[in-house]
Amino acid sequence: MTDLNEMVSVRYMVDDVPASVDFYTKLLGFEVLNAFPPFADVARGKLRLLLSGPMSSAGRAMSDGEKPGPGGWNRIHLLVDDIDAEVARLTAAGGKFRNAMVEGPGGKQILLLDPSGNIIEIFQPAPFPAAKPA
Repeated sequence: MTDLNEMVSVRYMVDDVPASVDFYTKLLGFEVLNAFPPFADVARGKLRLLLSGPMSSAGRAMSDGEKPGPGGWNRIHLLVDDIDAEVARLTAAGGKFRNAMVEGPGGKQILLLDPSGNIIEIFQPAPFPAAKPA
């Protein structure tokens, strides 16, 4: 059994809980911990992702009337060994991307969208240069 005290939990607001569970389990290798019509939680390693639909308690309007919703720029960050192969696999599976691949000194990244428009950063770290002998 997964020890929830040992995990990092992130909540994403989603439009469709079953579609989100399918996306995270089938495309990104998460496992289902719980799934109810308004809410589900899925895990990958020590990451627990809480998928809260509009009818979940997290989807209720705030006291000022504002309703929580999906989207924004906060995101989970998933490491891969071969980003080109991962992008090809995700594209073939119907994945939609927010941007073209970006490359910098730290590595390569691309932003994948879940069915509700939440962002998942797919990241391949740059290889570290070998240490030079003294």
